[in-house]
Order: sequence, then C-alpha cells, then structure tokens
Amino acid sequence: MSSSESPAIEPTGVDAATVDRLVTEAERDFAAATTSEELKAARARHLGEKAPLVLANRAMGHVPAALKKEVGARLGAARARVGQAHAERLEAIAAEELGARLAGEWVDMTLPVDLVPTGAPHPITALMEQLGDVFIGMGWEIAEGPEVEADWVNFDALNISPHHPARATSDTLFADPVDHHLVLRTHTSPVQIRSLLTRPLPVYIVCPGKVYRADEFDATHVPVFHQIEGLVVDKGITLGHLKGTLDHLADVMFGGVRTRIRPSYFPFTEPSAEIDLECFVCHGASVGDPEHPCRTCSSEGWIEWGGCGVVNPRVLTACGVDPEIYSGFAFGMGVERTLMFRNGAQDMRDMVEGDVRFSRSLKGGAR
Repeated sequence: MSSSESPAIEPTGVDAATVDRLVTEAERDFAAATTSEELKAARARHLGEKAPLVLANRAMGHVPAALKKEVGARLGAARARVGQAHAERLEAIAAEELGARLAGEWVDMTLPVDLVPTGAPHPITALMEQLGDVFIGMGWEIAEGPEVEADWVNFDALNISPHHPARATSDTLFADPVDHHLVLRTHTSPVQIRSLLTRPLPVYIVCPGKVYRADEFDATHVPVFHQIEGLVVDKGITLGHLKGTLDHLADVMFGGVRTRIRPSYFPFTEPSAEIDLECFVCHGASVGDPEHPCRTCSSEGWIEWGGCGVVNPRVLTACGVDPEIYSGFAFGMGVERTLMFRNGAQDMRDMVEGDVRFSRSLKGGAR
C-alpha cells in the first residue's frame, strides 16, 4: 500500500472486540438457562435471524475486500463457538429434565399394586353359584345341558302336547330350519329329562342355566334369562319332601321368610302348585287394610316365586322310569326374580347392561 492510500477499516460490529463480547454474552446466557424453554429463548437471541452475529455476517458486503477473509473467518469461528455452547447446554438440560421426570415417575416395583380396577362377579352368576351351593350341601348334584334342544326333549317328554300354546312361534324361538325341530330351550327342564335318560336312579339334581323366550325387553321381562330347577326321583317321594326342600331354600335365600304352596297346573307335574313367599315389605299386614296398601304384593300378602309339583307319571314313563316304583318332585324359579327379591332391584334390564357399578352394588348377590 502506498503512502497515498488510506488503510482498510473494519465496519463497526465485526471487529474482534465486539465479536468476542457477543460470544461471551451468548455463552453466559446459555449457561444461565435451566430449562428447555429458557434455552430456546436464549438461542433465539444469539442464533436467531435477528441475532447480532447473524446480522454481522450479513454486513460482510460492507467489509473492504482486503479484510473480508479475516473478518469472515472471525465471524465463522464465533458462530461455531456459540453453536457448540448451545449444543452442550441443550444436552445437559435434556439429561437433567429426563432425570427429574424419571424421579417423579419412579415406582417401587417391590410393592404390590392393582394393575386393573377392582371388578365384581355378575350378580346373576354369583347367585346361581349360591343356589347351587345350597343343594350341594344337601348332597344333590349340579346338572347341565345344551341350550339348543330337540323339541321332543323340550316339550313332548314333559307332557306338553303338540298344540300347547307355549310351542307357538310367538313364545318359542326355533332354530332354522324349523323342520329340524330344534329350539332354544324355553326352560331348564330338558336337563331333567336328559338326566332321567342317562343317570341311574335315584336322581337328586339341580339345573341352573340360561333359557330363551320370545318376550319383550322391559323392566320385568328379558328374552334371555336364567332359571334354576330341581328334580328328585326316588322311592317314596311325596309332596311333603318338596315343601321341606323349598322351605329350606327360602330360608337360606331370604332369611326366615314364610312360604306357601297353592294349587296350579303344569303339564309335567301332577299335582301341581306354585310357591309363594311372604311379602318382604308388609309381611301380610296390608291384606284387608285399604288405608295402608302395599305396592310390592298388591296387598295380597304373598309374592309368587316359582312353580313346583309331583312329577307327572307320564314324564317318568317317557324317560323309562316305572311310576309304580318311583315318584318324584320338581320345582323351578327365575334367578332374576330371586335376585330382585333379595336386593330390591326394580329393573331387569340393569342385570344385562354390563354396568360394573350395578354388579358392585349387588356384589356376591348379597342382600
């Protein structure tokens, strides 16, 4: 450079002192950040579009040609130092935050825990098990059978005539094709027939299970419900044995409630009767008292529970049992109805909707 030429002058903002100060400020801000959000804000100040070092790099066009290489190298080194400082602090903060999160989510694996919310047995299932236990305690056996049944077993063997109204499609659900004579069992009595056909005498069985009817779905009817039926066939069985059995069952289920049997008619028993329970609400006090009516029993003092009777000799004969030697009794009642009596449940639909809150409220079928 000749003595007449002026020396090249660095523009303000790219000189060594300014660049060092900007780098120092960036490193200090990064070190002071304690969270990811704070570090993100510091990065925007020192590495963002409007950061001093970024703006300085854009001012390279005003740097004299003789200084471009030196200033460019200085700015590049400065931005590299700032970027390295940011990366190191980002890694440190990420590790600290991960450690804090893991500490907050720490679980002592040696402690017992419930992995799922506590459920409850369905009240129908629980009650059928309790009913079965009553009879097992008396030495009876639990018997089961198919839910799709031949109509001979479901009807004919039980002395239900071909023209009986219960066999109409308005009451019975037939399996297609209809000429195969298969039905969804309308009661659990077919299990009794199968037991008499296959088991040696004497027979003491109880048959719980699902049954199917072409019923409406409302507060007191469902098309799929549950029954429990009992059958005894032995020598010397009388109606007195039936009454004693039902009294014991009612006592276990309802606790000291009185029962009565009154004449009725069923094709498969003769004589036939219906078993009633003393009203749980008025205990008969509302009978003949118009000033204090009882909605539960309609002021009759009794509530129907189920049907029963002495096994019809025709049923025994159809199953190959000699009615001159053997006699027996049978009974049946709805499990849902029993559950309603024990718990005061008002709507049968609650029993099939699968709400665990309902099951918990009647947990174990308890009264």
